[in-house]
Parts: sequence; C-alpha cells; structure tokens
Amino acid sequence: MAKHILSKSTFMYGCQCPLRLYMHKFKSELRNPIDEEQTAVFTMGTNIGLLAQGYFPGGIDVSPPDPYSYHISVAKTQELIKAGQKIIYEAAFNFDGILCAVDILVNEKGNWHVYEVKNVTKVKPAHIKDASLQYYVITKSGLPLKDFSIMYLDTSYVKRGNIEIKKLFTYSSVLDQVLDNQKFIEEKADALKEMLRTKKEPLVEPGDHCFDPYDCDFTEHCWENVVEEKEDYGKLAIDKKAIKEFLAELEYPLYFFDFETVGYPVPVYDESRPYQAVPFQYSLHFQQKKDAELEHVYYLGDGINDPREALINQMLEHVKDKGSILVWYKPFESGKLKNLARDFPKYEKQIIKIIDRLVDLRDPFNFGHYYHPGFEGSTSIKSVLPVLIPDLSYGDLEVQDGMAASTTYATLKEQSKKEQAKLRLALLDYCHLDTLAMVKILEKLVNTK
Repeated sequence: MAKHILSKSTFMYGCQCPLRLYMHKFKSELRNPIDEEQTAVFTMGTNIGLLAQGYFPGGIDVSPPDPYSYHISVAKTQELIKAGQKIIYEAAFNFDGILCAVDILVNEKGNWHVYEVKNVTKVKPAHIKDASLQYYVITKSGLPLKDFSIMYLDTSYVKRGNIEIKKLFTYSSVLDQVLDNQKFIEEKADALKEMLRTKKEPLVEPGDHCFDPYDCDFTEHCWENVVEEKEDYGKLAIDKKAIKEFLAELEYPLYFFDFETVGYPVPVYDESRPYQAVPFQYSLHFQQKKDAELEHVYYLGDGINDPREALINQMLEHVKDKGSILVWYKPFESGKLKNLARDFPKYEKQIIKIIDRLVDLRDPFNFGHYYHPGFEGSTSIKSVLPVLIPDLSYGDLEVQDGMAASTTYATLKEQSKKEQAKLRLALLDYCHLDTLAMVKILEKLVNTK
C-alpha cells in the first residue's frame, strides 16, 4: 500500500493555512514548544474517544501499533468489513494518498454509520470540515455511508454514581453539510497534495487565520519579524465623581474574593456536569474597618476529593453576614456561586445572600470612569494591575493565569508528594495575588485626586 500524502490533521492544517502544512512537513524544527496545558488537553481528548466506545460496545479496535503503521489499520479495517464485523473502532481508510481514521464505524441494519467523537459540548464548523474529508476518503474507498454524526458531551447530564455513557454523550448528524462540502474537499486536497509534491513554500502573511480555528504551532517563527502597528488608545481619563459614588456604596468589612475553577470533560464528582467549572480554591483578603490591618484566608482542595462542600462551609465562615465582597468580573463569581447553590441546595439561602453582596471592582474601569491608555483597551485585571501597581506582577509566579491553575489542579493527584506540595504553593501564590491586586487597585481608586 502506497504511503499517504495527507492525513485528516494535515489536511486541516492546510485548510487553515497552506504554510502551516508546509512547515509541518518540511520545517518541523521551527515548531513552537509544546506546553503542559496543550498536552493535558490532547490527553483528555484521547480519553474521551476511548470512553465513547462504550456507547457502541463489542467493537474491535484497529488502532495502529505506532503512528507510522496506519497501513496495518487500513488492511485490518477492510478485513473486518469483509468478515461482517458490525462495530470497528479507529477504522482507517486510504484513498488517492489521503489517510483518515474514524472513531467509531457501525453497521446498523446493513447500513454503515460513522460516529466521530469530540471532547466538546457542541458541533463546531471545524468539525464539519474534517468530517467532510473523512466522508470523502471513506466513500471514495468504496464503502457507502448512510450517515455521519458528530458525538459530543451532553451538558445536561448530571453525574450521580457511575458514569452513564448513554447519557454522557449525545450526537448530531452532519451528513447534509458534509455532502455540500465534497467538491471543496476534492479541490482542496488536490491543491495541497500538489504543494507537497513540489515542495514549493507558499507565501502567506501572518494574520487572524493563525489562530482560527486553532492556534498554529509555528506562530513564534512566522510572527518573529512582524512589526505590529501601535494603536492609539487615547488619553488618561478619570471621572472622580463617578469613582466617589462607586466607593460610597462600599460597606465594611471589605472582602476581596477570587475563585479558581477546574472543568473536567467527564464529570468527576457527583452533582456535576461535563466541563462544569468546579471551584477548587479561593483567596480572600479582608479589612474589618477602614485603616484596619489587612487579613488573608484561603481554601484549596486536595485534588482528589470533591472540594465544593468543604469550600462552601469555610467560605460561609470567612465572609460572615455583612460587608461588601469585591470581585473582578462579577458574572464569573456569581455564576459559580449559583452553581454551588444549585448543586448543594441545603446551602442555597446562605449562598444567595453572598451573591447579593458582590460588588464588581472592574466596573469603574469597564464603564470608563478610570481609563488609562496603558490598559490597551482591556479591563482584565492583568491589564489594569501593571499600569496602576507596577510593583505587583504575575510574571515571577510559577502559575500565571487561570488556565494554568486549572491544569495544575487537575493533574495534582498524579504528582509525587514533593511535587504536590510545590504545586499547591504555586496555586496559593497565584490566587493570593489576584485578591491582593484588588486590594491595591481599590487603594488607587480611593487615593484618586
């Protein structure tokens, strides 16, 4: 069997940008370093695919022994189809130099159906495109398909006990869209194969396509010499009256509160849903009265047990029953608190009272009451803090953003005791800075003259 020229993934690279495909094939040494978060996401996707096989049990897996042996999978797939096998996992096909594998191939009442599994909660345009290529290769290989569906996680599923595969997953047919794309697939595949045969490097300028639908893994190289035009972000503008009105609404004790969350594709804890943002940590700075000493408390789960009920109990003890609770971007903290009230109804009334006390410290910046060109049009805390409080920085932290915090926590239980202790400190440092940053930003507003 002739070696393939394109696979599903490389075809998608070429659709996003032919230069990405060219670099992947001929200049792979220029690829961006792969970080731990990317690896964790890829691993989750792999695990989702294996789990979904339980939706159609009893199949035979023809995955190749290594990435260079797909010809074995192609041959096994044909053998099983001829032998009357009804369910095949990772069925592989090769047509005219294009290789594809599908997650689940099922013969239902004499008709073949494909179920392609995605670790997402809805069908996206990129899924239609790669499904279109798979349909093209499979049908051109001589196997007619009755239907083609994308299988994904159902966010309405609530875990109670063991995972129920039939409820965890749902699927949608994309056959009509796939059929509409067949001419495009043929023409695009021919063009990309020709480019690879000639090894002629395409001329493509960096742009928005570098990050759509996925971040390209050669951006560091392609953007190295790009000089971005500096945007005019205007002038400093401070509405002292509006800031004074905002500050007048605050009531002591003052609390500065921040959650960190983790979203497991497959729910780990009872009373949780796919990708639900589960709070596992909070930081809380507080002042009992004006000019009082700043105090700090926190909560951090162990990475093994459901952290939520212990978090709720400690939070209720820490925030008492009066005083303004300042957060940065209220919809986030409010949404997580509402989920906690829903999932643990015995605490609902107390949690709702906390929600009623939330104050969004982002508002003076979001509404333009305090505007600085150094924010560069953003009102995220990571844009505001370095401008107003340059002495505080996330740059020296091991964990520097919410995504890294989530990934760190999700993998905590897999680490050695020594590494766990180190990572827990990193998580505490990061969340601590989030609330300390709010303390210092409020001080800046109070001292605005």
